[in-house]
Amino acid sequence: MRRVLVTGGAGFVGSSLVHRLVSETDASVDVLDKLTYAASPESLDDLPPDRVRLVVGDVADAALVDSLVADSDAVVHVAAESHNDNSLSDPTPFVQTNLVGTFLLLEAVRRYDVRFHQVSTDEVYGDLALEDPKRFTEDTPFRPSSPYSATKAGADHLVSAWVRSFGVRATISHCSNNYGPWQHVEKFIPRQITEILEGRPARIYGSGEHVRDWIHADDHSSAVLAILERGRVGETYLVGADGEHSNLEVARTILRLMGRDEDQLVHVEDRAGHDRRYAIESGLLRSELGWQPRLKDFEAGLVETIAWYSAHRDWWASDKAATEAAYAATGQ
Repeated sequence: MRRVLVTGGAGFVGSSLVHRLVSETDASVDVLDKLTYAASPESLDDLPPDRVRLVVGDVADAALVDSLVADSDAVVHVAAESHNDNSLSDPTPFVQTNLVGTFLLLEAVRRYDVRFHQVSTDEVYGDLALEDPKRFTEDTPFRPSSPYSATKAGADHLVSAWVRSFGVRATISHCSNNYGPWQHVEKFIPRQITEILEGRPARIYGSGEHVRDWIHADDHSSAVLAILERGRVGETYLVGADGEHSNLEVARTILRLMGRDEDQLVHVEDRAGHDRRYAIESGLLRSELGWQPRLKDFEAGLVETIAWYSAHRDWWASDKAATEAAYAATGQ
């Protein structure tokens, strides 16, 4: 690959992928990012300017998308509106970015016969019962439960249709919940860490029994690169690191690792339609492409993440104040 276009490459997951492309391939990388509140151009500052170019723009800008795709050998579509609470308040930007943006990218890669990879979420599958031993697989039917997951499911269907109808060379990955450096403080793990750093208790939706399957962003990006390079066109791969933990367990672990009492937490009003459990079966990715997660020890990954947020207060402090004001307005 001579040149790769990464949409959303200044965001949390996208920037991790850009770093991996630079370190593990010879490709130059164009980053298309709208630089919304969740983007962090600082996450790209240490990359060589002759290898990485940041283009500020919208995936829903057809002319811009066309010009960038025309000069690319591959496109990795990471850009997305992704916060469930925001999608419940106003679904409009989720439809525009997640559906319209994906459609425009697919039309562009179809015109220029460019390899395409769609980064998606396990939330398209809905949820599992807490006591259910099953996990999501590539054959699990879509059952989205929020405007966010519904727009991602719709985008994934577009990708599959463009593969079948037009022969677009595309793959899809559905990943479990990510954590690690550069994640916006509105998300669950950085919110708990930064609340504790500011001397407040951890905050849990409802009972905290909801289960998520956690994976470090570096492991996610390594999986995406493996799929981009070796994945079968038309295939869907699930990306997970066997990291199932309840929200309450995660919060208590963070409190303990930060030297606090594990009961120093408060329960807030539960999110509307809150999915109960996510769990990923990533056997196809591991057996077919030989991928394995680096950070199999979730607690060790949390230690690294806590250290990063502790050392980068200047990066998250201003966003933290605004985020907590928004949560306070909804009682969360």
